[in-house]
Amino acid sequence: MKACFMGLGYIGLPTAIIAAEHGIDVIGVDINPLVVDMTNEGKIHIVEPGLQDLCRKVVASGHLRASVKPEVSDVYLIVVPTPFKGNHEPDISYVETATRSVIPLLKEGDLFVIESTSPVGTTEKMTQLIYSLRPELEGKIYIAYCPERVLPGNVIYELIHNDRVIGGINKESTEKAIGFYSRFVKGTLHKTNAKTAEMCKLTENSSRDVQIAFANELSLICDKAGINVWELIELANKHPRVNILQPGSGVGGHCIAVDPYFITAEFPYESQLIAKAREINNYKAFWCAEKVENAMLKFELEHHRKPIVAMMGLAFKPNIDDLRESPAKYITTKVMQSHNNADILVVEPNVEVHKVFKLTDYREAYEKADIVVFLVKHAPFKELVYDPKKIILDFAGVYKRE
Repeated sequence: MKACFMGLGYIGLPTAIIAAEHGIDVIGVDINPLVVDMTNEGKIHIVEPGLQDLCRKVVASGHLRASVKPEVSDVYLIVVPTPFKGNHEPDISYVETATRSVIPLLKEGDLFVIESTSPVGTTEKMTQLIYSLRPELEGKIYIAYCPERVLPGNVIYELIHNDRVIGGINKESTEKAIGFYSRFVKGTLHKTNAKTAEMCKLTENSSRDVQIAFANELSLICDKAGINVWELIELANKHPRVNILQPGSGVGGHCIAVDPYFITAEFPYESQLIAKAREINNYKAFWCAEKVENAMLKFELEHHRKPIVAMMGLAFKPNIDDLRESPAKYITTKVMQSHNNADILVVEPNVEVHKVFKLTDYREAYEKADIVVFLVKHAPFKELVYDPKKIILDFAGVYKRE
């Protein structure tokens, strides 16, 4: 079996590597020649524990190759981004472009799967597109939707062991997709239709977003009331039917911070709670930036000099290098723009070099800083000994003191 993966990003590359490790001949396609070259050298362009060794292994075995163009295969998987356009309206142009590029290669009996997070109805639209250009294939190929559901930092395990939801445009397509994924997924493969599978992905991340919004809203209330939100949540969670998540500096990443908009854009009147959760989580990042700026002004008034400020973390969650939709990056940028001449040390231990920010070692930044702002709960930060002489704004719960 040969599988063509359209997209070698944070999901496409690991999935392609796992499929290749399980004996599937994989051609990975990406529009970035650098990604293609690195992959063919057995190197990965993302940070993911254990993935580098696997990549080297499957490239050496010949089961994984990369190219800028798709090749004739038995299975085609669309694993490209779905960004926004306009007012948080989902843009499926990447999915459509990737689909169009493989349409000339499709043949009877092939399986076409979309993994990209997509608005409800996208699989049906791509089906119509395929059949409009290749009418002779109608009813002769299999088309399905199967969303990823992995946690960055634990992708290898979760790609294999997590349950998957698989929805075909018909029962035959669902079964065909089940057959493919069962070659490398040990988790249960749940059958449904394409629309339900699309909505399931959006529902999972919207649910998380709403739960995080509750925690973030509590943190805003507790700050005003003079209550330690970390202690409050710990105590509330002693109730057998309460499980409040931890607050943070906002919500980021290309899933939880994005997917709810796919629902609110299509169902604006019906999704008021989901929309409000997005609003709260976006506001939390703005609020954090305001707290930092106020702390800087107060320090300057009291000490008659500008403070040295350490912005600790840029990633959207702990222990990864992914900065997409990161509230920490937004907060850091906003603070720097508001204080042009400020002495701000930017820290991100999972990134070696950044095009915009000059990065500082976390130990050096912590030592030099008057104000330490924890934006992400990276593991190395927990090694830093709490210094009561510093002004510490702990939005990530590294010390859980207030």
